[in-house]
Amino acid sequence: MISYLETEFETISQNFQQLKVLSPIIYNAAEMCIEAFRNGNKVLFCGNGGSAADSQHLAAELVCKYKKERTALNAIALVTNTSVLTAAANDLAFDYIFERQVEALGKPGDVLFAISTSGKSINVIRAVERAKELGLKTIAMTGSTGGSVKYKADITIQTPSDITNNIQEMHIAIGHLICDIIEKEMFK
Repeated sequence: MISYLETEFETISQNFQQLKVLSPIIYNAAEMCIEAFRNGNKVLFCGNGGSAADSQHLAAELVCKYKKERTALNAIALVTNTSVLTAAANDLAFDYIFERQVEALGKPGDVLFAISTSGKSINVIRAVERAKELGLKTIAMTGSTGGSVKYKADITIQTPSDITNNIQEMHIAIGHLICDIIEKEMFK
């Protein structure tokens, strides 16, 4: 079992080393969010399962704080309102749970941050499509293939793995780096 753990740590380490090539894309995503905040707009997050947890986590970092004591930033995780989620799933279909909220809460200049390890989650893709129709900017975080969401989003951050847990490990690290850049740039 020790050798298994050592192999897993090696895989995780290699994945994170490969993220360096994504630095310009990650920085562009942070800049997109900064522009939105500076213009009085907000960042919306969506995703399913572990990506839903990441959505909540990253929205909390922006609203409360990441590292710096500062004013709150306007960020919303679209995964948290159970009444809206269950009503949309029941009355429309699960595919519409995020799209409907983007329609209700999004405005031109906002950013939708769509997190999907496969890049194939229909409800996430529909949210990105609706966001674009409404004039929002869009960022997708996916695994190595990017799925079909990579063709829809303005910026796609494709992590170098197709293994769900490894993708999620990288997603939260990337999200933290984006929060860090936002704080450093906006609250010098």
